[in-house]
Amino acid sequence: MFDIQEELKKLPARPGVYLMHNDRDEIIYVGKARVLKNRVRSYFQKGTTKSAKIEHMVSHIAYFEYIITDSEMEALVLECNLIKEHRPHYNTMLKDDKSYPYIRVTVQEEYPRILFCRNVKRDKSRYFGPYTSAGAVKETLELMHKAFRIRNCNRVLPRDTGKERPCLYHHMHQCDAPCQGWISGPEYRKHIDDALDFLNGNNKSILEDLETKMHAAARDMDFENAAGYRDLMESVKRIEEKQKINMGGNDDRDLIALAREKDEAIIAAFFIRNGKLLGRDHFHMAGIGDSGEDEIIMDFIKQFYVSNPFIPREILTQTEVPDREILEKWLSDKRGGKVSFLVPRRGSKYRMMQLAYENALNVLSKDAEKIRREEQRTIGAVHELEQLTGIRNINRMEAFDISNTNGYQNVASMVVFEKGKAKRSDYRKFRIQSVNGPDDYRCMEEALTRRFSHGLLEQEELVSKGEDLSLGSFTTFPDILMMDGGKGQVNVALKVLKKLGLSIPVCGMVKDDYHRTRGLYYNNEIIHFPRNSEAFRMITRLQDEAHRFAVEYHKKLRSKGQVHSVLDEIKGVGPARRKALMKHFKDIGMIREASLEELIEVPGITDRVAGEIYSFFHEDKN
Repeated sequence: MFDIQEELKKLPARPGVYLMHNDRDEIIYVGKARVLKNRVRSYFQKGTTKSAKIEHMVSHIAYFEYIITDSEMEALVLECNLIKEHRPHYNTMLKDDKSYPYIRVTVQEEYPRILFCRNVKRDKSRYFGPYTSAGAVKETLELMHKAFRIRNCNRVLPRDTGKERPCLYHHMHQCDAPCQGWISGPEYRKHIDDALDFLNGNNKSILEDLETKMHAAARDMDFENAAGYRDLMESVKRIEEKQKINMGGNDDRDLIALAREKDEAIIAAFFIRNGKLLGRDHFHMAGIGDSGEDEIIMDFIKQFYVSNPFIPREILTQTEVPDREILEKWLSDKRGGKVSFLVPRRGSKYRMMQLAYENALNVLSKDAEKIRREEQRTIGAVHELEQLTGIRNINRMEAFDISNTNGYQNVASMVVFEKGKAKRSDYRKFRIQSVNGPDDYRCMEEALTRRFSHGLLEQEELVSKGEDLSLGSFTTFPDILMMDGGKGQVNVALKVLKKLGLSIPVCGMVKDDYHRTRGLYYNNEIIHFPRNSEAFRMITRLQDEAHRFAVEYHKKLRSKGQVHSVLDEIKGVGPARRKALMKHFKDIGMIREASLEELIEVPGITDRVAGEIYSFFHEDKN
């Protein structure tokens, strides 16, 4: 038994990270502390002022654990990683887990390439970005290959020079074929320098060069190339138009602004590279409760930059952030250069911050109704289900269904909903092994037994190793079990749970004569839902999803079975010999009628195998 008051006395006066658990062993909150002893104790001290969110979180803490670090800096990094891994319920969470595209120029190569990538590595390449549109990056790359004739192959040059023919891009006049030695290294490097100028926003020289080439081609009556240069000029102007906002200077900086309304918050981020606005994006923050704007922005910074490969030199925020010094040190170490936080008060930076705030406000007002509808459809539906059934704290629901064709290829599906939404990564399927023939009850008994037995075994193994239970594929058990059917299926589930010593509420999803969901069978009663209720719609989605997943798996197995050949039943005949027999005789009927001598003539068929084939079909005739 975990005695919180006793464990509080054992806390060290050291920096570290603490993890709060509920009575289901779930991590519900992760935090860092300069002094663990003081920080963790503050949650449980009576008389101290706490926010409503923290009060609610504390009421659900069953036990806590902590990890000691050498410094507050290490604690910050560990906290960021643990939040990203576990996504605790009471932490303010960044909903959008995005990776942004970059343009990579491999300047360390003798014949550099310009590539699309999503990860910035610590190599000698030059990276441009992040961009918020992958389409815009691909459009830019296409333009650059046409305008600067840069190679995009993977050949190692000059080692592979002349080993293969030039590729299609050379024939399309988009590459000068350095792979053939048809352009010198210094001349090719000039193309790369021009491309780097373009990526740095110096578009004037390329436009002048393209215009000169267009007029020259027109004078030579080469109208096809003239039109090509004209189109390239239009592409350059279009890309330039997308980057028209200019803050002056050549600095890299991100602007972060926040708009909030009640429990909803939107972060707007502007990405400025070399003084030009490359792109902007917005992010939904969940679980903000009554957190202050400075705390929400700080939580965003920690979660966004822990996985973002590019760290700018300057980060502009709408308000001062807590732990500013430690955040600057963390990001400076990550960047390999100084990173500063700044709250603009006037000038162009302030005007840009206001623009970011207006964008966040616009997204918030536009998406507020959409967000509310989605929450009502999911979390709201779960709350309705709790009220109708009397079951409390429902988070995870698992539904099971059986599919077969007259008892052939029995399979079971397990689908998972968390907070009213499908969690497809936790879906599982079972190929029934112990049941031959159409017996849905025995099939369900096997599927449930395997699911929960496996889960219990995984839990035991992970606990013995001192590892996190979330590492197992079956270790998380549902708060409610949904069976596709009525009383019979519910009783099967209750029987399995009792046998394994588990206590989980079980409901049967009952359908009417038209195979439509009409209610839940729970505690020997049918609970009817209003057809326009969100709970009814959610249960219908859950039941339909369980059925779809089971049928889909059954169809897959059935289609595999349909390509099964009768020849596979013969001892000694595998895929190679089956292919040889079909190639020689053309169809099964001719193999059936073949004599032993004719079978021996087939390449790869030995006397013994020929005898097996002949005996198989001869016995089949009698």
